Amino acid sequence: MSSFRCNRIPVLCCLCLLVGVSFSFVVRNTQHNTQIKSSSSSSSQLFVSIGLGPAETEEEEKEKELVAGVDYEIPNHEEYRLSRRSKLDEQCDSWFQSLLDSPSGVLGPIAEDAVKRIKTLPELKNEEEVEDKNSMEWTPYVNTKLPWTPLTPAFGVEAFGLPVPRRNAETWRHFDVSGMIGIDYRANSLTCTPEQEYSAEQTEALKSQMKAKGGWLNDDQCRARLVYVNGQFVPTLSKTVDNLATNIGSWQDVAANSNIDPTELQSYLGRLTDGFTDELLVPVANAYNEFDTSFAKLSAPNHNVGEADSQFAINTQQGTACFAALNTAKTTNVAFVHAAEPAGEYDEEAPPPLPVIIVNVQTKSGGSPGASGEEQETGVSMHPRTLIVAEEGSRLSVVQSIIDLDDVVDSETRQHTPKLYNGYSQVFVKAGANVTHSYLEESGGLVTGGVEMNADHSKESPDNQNTNTLSPRQVESERPALKDTHLEAVDVHCMGEEANYEGTIMSMGGAGRVRIAFNVALLKGRTMATVNGFSLAGGVQRTDMKTCIHHMAPNCVSRQTQKNMIGGRAVGSFRGRIRVEQAAQLTDSEQLSRSILLSDKARVWSVPSLEIIADDVQCTHGATVSDLSEEELFYLRSRGLNRANARNLLMYAFAGDISSAVDPAMRMEVDSNEGLQHRVIQRLENLVPRGDRAIKGEFQSV
Repeated sequence: MSSFRCNRIPVLCCLCLLVGVSFSFVVRNTQHNTQIKSSSSSSSQLFVSIGLGPAETEEEEKEKELVAGVDYEIPNHEEYRLSRRSKLDEQCDSWFQSLLDSPSGVLGPIAEDAVKRIKTLPELKNEEEVEDKNSMEWTPYVNTKLPWTPLTPAFGVEAFGLPVPRRNAETWRHFDVSGMIGIDYRANSLTCTPEQEYSAEQTEALKSQMKAKGGWLNDDQCRARLVYVNGQFVPTLSKTVDNLATNIGSWQDVAANSNIDPTELQSYLGRLTDGFTDELLVPVANAYNEFDTSFAKLSAPNHNVGEADSQFAINTQQGTACFAALNTAKTTNVAFVHAAEPAGEYDEEAPPPLPVIIVNVQTKSGGSPGASGEEQETGVSMHPRTLIVAEEGSRLSVVQSIIDLDDVVDSETRQHTPKLYNGYSQVFVKAGANVTHSYLEESGGLVTGGVEMNADHSKESPDNQNTNTLSPRQVESERPALKDTHLEAVDVHCMGEEANYEGTIMSMGGAGRVRIAFNVALLKGRTMATVNGFSLAGGVQRTDMKTCIHHMAPNCVSRQTQKNMIGGRAVGSFRGRIRVEQAAQLTDSEQLSRSILLSDKARVWSVPSLEIIADDVQCTHGATVSDLSEEELFYLRSRGLNRANARNLLMYAFAGDISSAVDPAMRMEVDSNEGLQHRVIQRLENLVPRGDRAIKGEFQSV
């Protein structure tokens, strides 16, 4: 017999062993027609292992299924519930618990349900796979872990049933979580009483300050006016109108309200954000010509977001559910606006209706009775609540104004107290209704200008001739309002066909941390939502704007314009999300985010996003980040304006189209000292950048 050599067989055998493939093969010597067959249980005459044997049958695989308690141990998942918490996470939980331990509010059983929801921990479980592949709920995309792997909850729900702030969670990534939880806000404002009484002198003093700060409309300029000071209703400053605008100051007011069915009112007040109230307000048609009533099952089975308390759904949320529940449990008053009468046929040329204005005032002391003498270390928390319901065919304009004033009682001895403003506003728009909603956040005073300059340069600046005075950075670091935190959740539901909602948010306050979350749900066809936003930040502020426009029904239109202006050494972020469900065909949606960095030290994150499940839509989104245009500045300076005025003019033009969407009653005349435009100009002038920027180039500002 002739000799046989094959140099490739060892290489092939090694590959078979590495990839774990079971097969047998034949090596043929073409010259002598010699065959060598290898099996899984023997070696060839070349003393080389060839193959791993035939594949196992399905019956053999089933016979080898692992048995719980025999082949592996089932871990006690509860032992691992807190295993991923860091020290900062523990501090977040302790901080939130201190807020939860304060006295309850006025919503009775609704408040009790909110507290129960916060304290009820979510079950640690895997997703269950639907075995029937013919079922409409079957999907290959199932989030499961191996049965012997310990299950851990998502960030934020280790100690509570709703996700609390976490620095590493996606929704809180760009927010100053450490600074917020580092301040104790457990103290209450004024004692929980239905109404706050002021003398005639104190009432006039408050009224005068509110006019100067732009938070006042005379009786002939508004349909109704609700005024709250440190979370407490002030009837002497308010103008209530039956069947339109009233204050709910007790559980009896909820149960006996004649404007609306008490059951319906309770269902509105008990709702939570981020899908934690899973039941939709109205049934929504799905792609299978059926109706869904569950938020978690929209676009099921392959594209639904899942249960809100699941570890796989937390990252799609805005992080507001815990604060919405906290507001429900602790609020002492509810500003209730109910438009019940149809407005008749809509006329575009008709003048807009007079607004209903809701003013939330924060005083220097925050209502803390011990805030005198030295500055208070323990802060106070307040939980303003707003409920707006527009019945079918109604037309309504609502303005929410948040301002800060001096105390009218012992004002000379009152010192600044750190304040946590935890607001929750709900808007429900029914079929054919038209709602214009303006939200103006102007609390916290003015930030310090010029902090972008280095300390040496600031002393040489014209505004700081005396070199012995503090630099702007030092002044800003000692500004009391930096300890204030402003949180607001705005939850809008367009729950009827041809409903129209237009919301405008202007965040221009000086609080150290500002976070506004805006959610609009389009539940019925042929509805339209317009969302306008403007965020102004300076000094060393941290601002965060989050929006979500949720298209659930077909033939809906949404338009969003977000503008951010960041100066000094401030940090701002915007995260906008538009989600179009599978049944929301023929959706028309536009989203645009524009940001201007006024200094080299400012930072901004702008993240617009689209989640489109439907296949017949027209959706666009975009984002720009730039500085003021040198070409535009040169043009204005060549017309006689100095550099500061030229910059200020460009800055106001950038913000002008958003401010023009606010109710005309608040804008007033251009030269008015009480109108919105005057206050916008004043705040922009405060942030006009000083000196030349480090990086020059052509940037388009508008």
